[in-house]
Amino acid sequence: MSAHSAPGPPDGAAGPRFRPPARASVDARLLESVRESVMSDAGPVTPSRVAAAVQASGRLLGTAGALAAVEGISAELNGLGPLQVLVRDPAVTDIFVNGPGSVWLDRGGGLERAPVAFSGEPQVRALAARLVSAGGRRLDDGSPCVDIRLDGGFRVHAVLPPISTTGTLLSIRIRRERVFSMDELGRGGMFGSFVRTVLERMVERRLSFLISGATGSGKTTLLATLLGLCSPGERLVLIEDASELNPVHPHVVSLEARHGNLEGGGVVDLGELVRQSLRMRPDRLVVGECRGAEVRELLAAMNTGHSGGGGTIHANTAADVPARLTALGALAGMGQDAVRLQAVSALDTVVHVERLNGARTVACIGVLDDSPAGLVVGSALDICAGDVRVGPAWPRLAVRLGLDPGAGDPA
Repeated sequence: MSAHSAPGPPDGAAGPRFRPPARASVDARLLESVRESVMSDAGPVTPSRVAAAVQASGRLLGTAGALAAVEGISAELNGLGPLQVLVRDPAVTDIFVNGPGSVWLDRGGGLERAPVAFSGEPQVRALAARLVSAGGRRLDDGSPCVDIRLDGGFRVHAVLPPISTTGTLLSIRIRRERVFSMDELGRGGMFGSFVRTVLERMVERRLSFLISGATGSGKTTLLATLLGLCSPGERLVLIEDASELNPVHPHVVSLEARHGNLEGGGVVDLGELVRQSLRMRPDRLVVGECRGAEVRELLAAMNTGHSGGGGTIHANTAADVPARLTALGALAGMGQDAVRLQAVSALDTVVHVERLNGARTVACIGVLDDSPAGLVVGSALDICAGDVRVGPAWPRLAVRLGLDPGAGDPA
């Protein structure tokens, strides 16, 4: 999600407990009757066609009952089924189905149990299979784990038994069109005024950076906002496995990886997209998430004059980023020395974000350095509960950002 990727109020902002509007369960016989009627003709399943089929069924539902039936059946045939009601809340970023009676959601303040349920395991499996099929993939015993993106901004991951020991699992990340501003992220507790200045100077001075953190820590959220600070005259080329970045910028070109078809052909991976992007004259090259062999192409691209780019990477701390880069480089056949030399030349800073007590925050800003022990990230700023402490690498970073390195504790 996550943006990817993070809709709703900035993380840390309090909100009322989620209560979706009540929706009557769909009558199984009516659902089957409408399904047969709608599917008998070619064409998209639209609310008007569903309404006509409900009316033709002859059921005496009344105005309110008919509207509820149309809404529920449309969700079952062409939406997220019982989960559709959760999407109405613009703060919901993720939905997790762990079983028919175990549905959870995330609105930026931690996981909450959602007051919706499935009738049983067959309904969960049917929904998962339909969503995966809509994404052009297949979910069955031969392909029990699938990750796909759907129109409308949904990224769906499904797992079938016996890989899952508790039944069909669904993880749905929702991409919202709205991107947070720096003011909103600041009010939400992601950073204070000084850290904000450092981040803005990083973009202005065209420092190449990686945003590290765990899943759901706000990496994509922060990256999308920072990319919106780039000059309107710059051309941004975004490369992602699943499209989540949507920066507010007038010149953005997005490339998305393509998985194989049912026969396994037609694959276009991130590494190929990085190579193709170099022919598109990018001013800034951004890889939404480095998690495989594409790190080789990214580092190579940033060593050919494409400064000011970056991406996100999974890591426990900023200090763990070199080990992560080395591991990913090994997948691409790069030795430790090759990764070290390429990374030091290509990347300037690492911004590490964490999720603490439900709030996402910038925890550290470091500088990549080549030391006798190998590639390391030297601490420039460490942030804890709003308290900013300078580290050994701060003077070098401050000079590059045009800030006073001897100003003392910036807090």
